[in-house]
Amino acid sequence: MNIFWGNIWKFPKFLISVFIGFFLTAAYPFFQLSKNTKIFYFTLLVLILLTGFLVIILKEMLGYT
Repeated sequence: MNIFWGNIWKFPKFLISVFIGFFLTAAYPFFQLSKNTKIFYFTLLVLILLTGFLVIILKEMLGYT
C-alpha cells in the first residue's frame, strides 16, 4: 500500500513536467525567431493583431459591447 501512495504522490509532479515540456517544445520555434529581430518583431505584430481580431470577433459573436 505504501508503494501505491508513493505513486499517487509522484503523479502531479509528472503531470506538471509533461505540461512544461509540451509548452517549451511548442515555443521553441519562437525562441529561434527571436535571434533575428526583424522577423521576431513581425511575428510578434502578427500574433498581436490575430489576438486582437479574435477578441473582437468573439465579443461580437457573444454580444459583449
